[in-house]
Parts: sequence; C-alpha cells; structure tokens
Amino acid sequence: MRRLRGLLLSDPAIVFATILYGTVSLISALFDKTGAIPIRIARAWGRFLLAVSGVKVRVEGLEHIDPSGSYIFVSNHLSYMDTPVVLSKVPVQFRFLAKRGLFQIPLLGTHLRQAGHIPVPREDPRAAVKTMQVAAETVANKKISLLIFPEGGRSHDGQLRPFKEGAVYIAIKAGVPLVPMTLLGTRDVLPYGAGVVLPGEVTLRVLPPIDTSGLTLKDRGKVTEEIRELILKQLSGATVDASSSRVSP
Repeated sequence: MRRLRGLLLSDPAIVFATILYGTVSLISALFDKTGAIPIRIARAWGRFLLAVSGVKVRVEGLEHIDPSGSYIFVSNHLSYMDTPVVLSKVPVQFRFLAKRGLFQIPLLGTHLRQAGHIPVPREDPRAAVKTMQVAAETVANKKISLLIFPEGGRSHDGQLRPFKEGAVYIAIKAGVPLVPMTLLGTRDVLPYGAGVVLPGEVTLRVLPPIDTSGLTLKDRGKVTEEIRELILKQLSGATVDASSSRVSP
C-alpha cells in the first residue's frame, strides 16, 4: 500500500509541485537578486513534498543555531529527500554547492544561477579550488550559509563515504562556524535508485557549531575527519554532547 500510494499520489504531486514552484521561483529570481525569495519558495516546495509524501520529520538541535547567523552546514547524504528535509526545517538563508551539470539543465540551471547557488566543476581540480574561494567570499560578504554534502554524492549502500575537504576550506576562509548535521531515515523513504517516495519518519539532528576562528587551511584535513567521526557516531547510535563537537586548532 505504501508503494501504491507513492505511485498514484506522491510521485505525480511531486512532479507537478516541482514544475510549479520552480517556475514561480524562476520568475521571482528575475526581480530579487538577493536570492531570498527563491529560498522561501524552495522552503515551501520542501514542506509540500514532505506533506504529500507522508514523510514526518523529527528535528533535534535547532537551538544550536541562530536563524540570522552564517554557517557552513555539513551533512551525510542518503537520498534525494535530504534536500527537501533540510530546506523545510533549517530556518536560515542558505545556498547549495551543486554539480555543474545541474546548471546546464534548461530551466533548472537558470533557476540555480539566479537563486545564487554555486556550481562545482568536480572534474577540474583547479576550477574547484577557485569555486571554493568564490563560495567563501560569497558567504563572508553576503552573510549567508551554505549546505554541503561532503561525500560528493548520495551513498549507494547507506554507509558513510569519505569526506572531501571543501566544506572546511570554505568555513575557514569565510571565518564562519561549521555545523555538522545527521540525516536518519531518508534512505528508507526514498532509497538510492528508487522512483517512489514512501511514507515514513526521518530525523534531522543538528550538532553544536564548530568555531573555526584560530584554524588555518592546514587544519582542514584533521577537522574534516573529526566532523565525519561526529556524524558517524550519530549514524551508529552513539550520542555526542556539546563539548565533543568542538575542534581545537
């Protein structure tokens, strides 16, 4: 019944909503160069997707962040439902680092550019470094946040993959805190390779921010691994208290 509900109700509604909200967002971006309105529309899109899919989200740790603050959010990546979950539940002005190929898709690419999201050329290391520098400048100058999935893509088997260092690089250069987040259960409602969203319950757990003041780019490998360990502990069922989420220079 869950799969039938997804096929007959959730999936058609998601496709329709994505086209509708995407079109409205694209139009709004023509008049709003800050990207604030497209993000509000994207947040509404995320809430609609969760509601029509029967996905309930339990959020823990929002008290750790200031809605007016600027952060680099770092999360594991299990499913295409990860983005709607974060969009709908984290109340900050954030943008995404997205694969450059997405920016080449008609309509979607235009929307991503106008909303202020940043393309990542993964196949070109030099260009990728320049992208991280631009991202850091954008975060620092516009006082916005970034959401980054440091595994570089969705996990095929649910296991946490090695983390790339870009998120820590950007946070140190921009001088903003890093916020580790853990997503639990999104793979169950939309597994890798599946085309049907199933009802269910997921958890978004926000850990205490990590202060990057005093850190240098030489620390990025160590900090990246420590963040991965924090998230891995959450995925394995261990608890992490506030004091354990601070990284020393």
